[in-house]
Amino acid sequence: MGRKKIKPLLENVTIEAVAAEGKSLAHIDGKVVFVPLAIPGDVVDIQVNKVRRGYMEGFVTKLVKPSADRLAPFCSHYEDCGGCAWQILPYPLQIAFKQQQVVDQLTRIGHLQLPEISPIIGSEKIEEYRNKLEYTFSRRRWVLSDEEPQSLSDEERLGLGFHVKGFFDKVLDIKRCHLQPSPSNEIRLFIREYAISKGLTFFDLREQTGFMRTLIVRTASTGEVMLTIAFGPDAVPASRFADIEALMNAVAERFPEITSLNYVINPKGNDTINDLEITTFRGRGWIYEQMEDLKFKIGPKSFYQTNSEQAYKLYSVVRNFARQAVSDSTNCCKPIIYDLYTGTGTIALFLSSMASKVVGIEYVPEAIEDAKENASVNGIDNAVFYAGDMKDVLNETFIEDNGKPDIVVLDPPRAGIHPDVAEVLLKTAAPKMIYVSCNPASQARDLAIFARDYEITAVQPVDMFPHTHHVENVVFLNHR
Repeated sequence: MGRKKIKPLLENVTIEAVAAEGKSLAHIDGKVVFVPLAIPGDVVDIQVNKVRRGYMEGFVTKLVKPSADRLAPFCSHYEDCGGCAWQILPYPLQIAFKQQQVVDQLTRIGHLQLPEISPIIGSEKIEEYRNKLEYTFSRRRWVLSDEEPQSLSDEERLGLGFHVKGFFDKVLDIKRCHLQPSPSNEIRLFIREYAISKGLTFFDLREQTGFMRTLIVRTASTGEVMLTIAFGPDAVPASRFADIEALMNAVAERFPEITSLNYVINPKGNDTINDLEITTFRGRGWIYEQMEDLKFKIGPKSFYQTNSEQAYKLYSVVRNFARQAVSDSTNCCKPIIYDLYTGTGTIALFLSSMASKVVGIEYVPEAIEDAKENASVNGIDNAVFYAGDMKDVLNETFIEDNGKPDIVVLDPPRAGIHPDVAEVLLKTAAPKMIYVSCNPASQARDLAIFARDYEITAVQPVDMFPHTHHVENVVFLNHR
């Protein structure tokens, strides 16, 4: 057997720039090295753990000299969690790097001709901006670097928090998360201590056993709160209902502000609950989000943008582009608008007042039911919604039946759109398109296809997730 090659320790390396996926980079002997949890200007020692032909990856073993821009992390879990990796970077620099990320990906991946890109719309809140968090129970939590695993008792090994990156079966026990406002932390800590005191077993991700599995906390901009507790396989026997009921009553008594208190029993091999029956234990089975004069009904399975305030700014950008499309048009009638990948219909309903008809398409049937319910709640009768795979639903017959769109809004998942969908849209030749994306890289690829017939007339980045590398981007296209 050959000897395993020892990977190098790189000393006194100056971090040069921010790279993709939130990592930073430096150059060593003509080769790029990527490293997390470092910012430009840091001088660090790097232990390389991956060597490839064109690059290396590693991690910081020593901060030799901090960058003049480096901030102390505000979260005690920073080194282990990885969820807010940019909290050591001042927020103005964060959004500057995100702006550049949009430029780089649209030009380098899409090779696109761009107008001047509008300055990114930053978030006024850079902490407690999320309206939804999901926590996982674990019988074997992540052991911290200053802990001795063999000295920990079974109880001390229990955890309730977030999955550690790269380890499907390890969960970091969270004392305080800065991403969601009260009572999110209080609810999590109360349930953790209650479960331990009553001997309720935490989920074992390898063995797929345990009573306590996950919990989802939603805190709406209206002040309403939803809690959904998922119990694991050990909760299946009818004899365990008394334990479920006792926990739910304890939570209801401790947190009367919870608007919607729900639970679900999940004996499956994954954590998804969309295909399971949800029981509303106390209150009503939904909460409301508010956006201007529109109300959105949110259930335990509903999708809604996780930053409510920035979602409003994002949708306002889309509406402004749609208004510009109308003002550019010589058509005297209100436009037909297609909202593709509509989710629960938020963008469609936000644009409905300016349209003769809004047509929403979404893959998830439950989301479409939410969209129809939201239209009804708001008294909107010019929006129609269809469930199905976009590449199957959106065809010439569908367009004949629903009318040729004057404006197409696209808001696809991170992977972007299917090539067949792009081809149908090119044939449709809608005068205007508005492409919303949470992944400028896949957006750039799709825009390169549309470049055959469309010109990009405006680009507006929006920061939805401070302290992360993620950025939302809206592109306005005009048919040539």
